[in-house]
Amino acid sequence: MKAGFVNIFGKPNAGKSTLLNAFMGEKMAIVSHKVQTTRHRIKAILTNEEYQIIFSDTPGIIDPKYKLHEKMMQAVKGSLEDADVALLIADARETVDESHEIFQKLRLKAPVIVVLNKIDQVKDAEELEKIKIFFEAQTYCKEVVSISALKKDGIEALLQRILFYLPVGHPFYEGDDISDMPVKFFVGELVREKIFQLYHEELPYHTTVVVQEYKEKSTLTKIRAEIIVQRDTQKGIILGEGGSMIKQLGTLARKDIEEFIGNKVFLELYVKVRPKWRDSELFLKEYGY
Repeated sequence: MKAGFVNIFGKPNAGKSTLLNAFMGEKMAIVSHKVQTTRHRIKAILTNEEYQIIFSDTPGIIDPKYKLHEKMMQAVKGSLEDADVALLIADARETVDESHEIFQKLRLKAPVIVVLNKIDQVKDAEELEKIKIFFEAQTYCKEVVSISALKKDGIEALLQRILFYLPVGHPFYEGDDISDMPVKFFVGELVREKIFQLYHEELPYHTTVVVQEYKEKSTLTKIRAEIIVQRDTQKGIILGEGGSMIKQLGTLARKDIEEFIGNKVFLELYVKVRPKWRDSELFLKEYGY
């Protein structure tokens, strides 16, 4: 049996979360067209009779501007240290320079597969081949695999290459759990995903979500969650005129949560103002960062 940690790294919005979800066959990590959607290291456990792979989706690599960013980059650092195989994911539509600079700085000891993502959106096959040849020539790269995570093209081929490098070993997790994170974490993330989808510009980056109550009953799961913002004006935007926006947010989030947990949900959302929470060690710890 093969078992180990396969950790995914790359620039913001390269498709790390979409790739994780493609491997798992369900939504484990929230997805948005906005950068820096992922804030935590999210582990997903893929197990069968032949292997156990613990995938980790990590925050996009950035230069920290406040304490929340620092916590995000600490999650990346932890993933660098325990990787058995590393997937360095690059957007195939972009020039190689920025991704190459990031990949060089990681100094990974684990075998590295460079994953060229979004190839379904690249029309110039010759240009794609040039990018592939460039990465294959780098000392940090064992090989290059081209995929479309969104279309699930090339996922099985990538999985086989991962298994080639993965060490033989015993499973790290018993049972049929697909993550080491509690359900409450995923519920909060699904609410936060809808904030990224519904609200514009910088507002999603000033918010976080904390699930304060999660009660399971046979026919209904009751959930109470707080949306944390930094200013009163942001609270007003989240609520919308006459509460119209938070109602829409709740409806969209509830549908996804019901699909995720397989039960009907009663969802209550509240908005709290916590000035400068992104730079407060106390608040960041309370909110799970």
